Amino acid sequence: MKLEVGNFYVKDVVFGDETKYENGILTINKQEAIDYVKEDEHITDIDIVIAKPGDSIRIVPVKEAIEPRCRVAGGPVFPGVTGDLQQAGNGRTHALKNTSVLAVGKHWGSFGDGLIDMSGEGAKYTYYSQLMNICLVVDTDEEFERYEQQKKNRALRWGAMRLSEYIGNCTKDLQPEEIETYELEPVTKRSKEVNDLPSVVVVLQPQSQMEELGYNDLNYGWDCNRMLPTFMHPNEVLDGAMISGSFMPCSSKWSTYDFQNFPIIKRLYKEHGKTVNFLGVIMSNLNVALEQKERAAIFVAQMAKSLGADSAILAEEGYGNPDADFIGCFVALEDAGVKTIGCTNECTGRDGNSQPLVTLDEKANAIVSCGNVSELIELPPMDTVVGELQALARDGLSGGWAGDEILGPSVREDGSIILENNSMFSGDQVVGWSPKTMKEF
Repeated sequence: MKLEVGNFYVKDVVFGDETKYENGILTINKQEAIDYVKEDEHITDIDIVIAKPGDSIRIVPVKEAIEPRCRVAGGPVFPGVTGDLQQAGNGRTHALKNTSVLAVGKHWGSFGDGLIDMSGEGAKYTYYSQLMNICLVVDTDEEFERYEQQKKNRALRWGAMRLSEYIGNCTKDLQPEEIETYELEPVTKRSKEVNDLPSVVVVLQPQSQMEELGYNDLNYGWDCNRMLPTFMHPNEVLDGAMISGSFMPCSSKWSTYDFQNFPIIKRLYKEHGKTVNFLGVIMSNLNVALEQKERAAIFVAQMAKSLGADSAILAEEGYGNPDADFIGCFVALEDAGVKTIGCTNECTGRDGNSQPLVTLDEKANAIVSCGNVSELIELPPMDTVVGELQALARDGLSGGWAGDEILGPSVREDGSIILENNSMFSGDQVVGWSPKTMKEF
């Protein structure tokens, strides 16, 4: 597989008469974009707002982030989701860098929705404060889930995917400013020089715990709850095969943007043939029943060993129940002789004194921590709120609450807020660019 990603580096985003990219300026015809997205009959109210780094803007509830892209030869950016199934990871894809499309609820949030501050103290807690965000602010008629803790908000998330494709298409006939090439030789066809290097495989555990379909990450449109661990080419992950789901405490969430730009995968590509032999990706899952967890771990360890992996990088999306999958897979890999490094956040309580993972094992002795989800954060008001600030102050949102006998409500009368790190949108970034870590004293 050979994937070329043609990059266009956006310096500013503005509204105008025509959707186009020119000299670093991304111009969006707002009404045309709204009309395109509003073809979904479930969308009842819609607006598009531009939020830039340094703006006094608070965005909440954020459900999803997507990098605007287009597939130059035609076809959907997200095969099996926004169009027919086709192979991802081959050919040329164009990407608008430094920007993302955010799916933002106009009202009520759900358990997995989060917050982004574009400036001030809060900006340091999420990578997305660094991007120029095209906020698709939407309300829908999805009444069946309005008061449900785990909300799907399918129309909003699919609308964001459609908007990202609409915007990305303006680059289709343009010459990229930079072309990144991703290509791996077949595992059994590599040179002696490459094969003599330490071999490494990436094991990913995307969110798939909800047995009712529609809440989980998608693999080529296939709900990952139904998926067994499978070997994937890393290009597929970078090129739209993986879609973020709607259920996961928000700081732990892997957005679709994260899959499109997976830093761990990109770094291993840079090291391939120099310091390591990068074998590829084992896409696993997260399960509910213990037998399911054990089965997945057996599959992963067998594949890693059969591929000849000397080592593995293991990353989980989430915490709590998924920790059992994470540690179980960790142990199975170590027992198979595959030296493993884990990447995860921790849930150590607001005081930092609780056990960091639900289950632990002595064999899991090399873990990169990406922060404590329970850490309390206090932030001053912002001049502008995109979405609905009160969504943060509802019980059932991870990290926010309606009232606490000691701390009071998450949203105060003056617009300042108190919340757990849990609510920071994709804040822990286990994918490889977390702004946070743990220190031992």
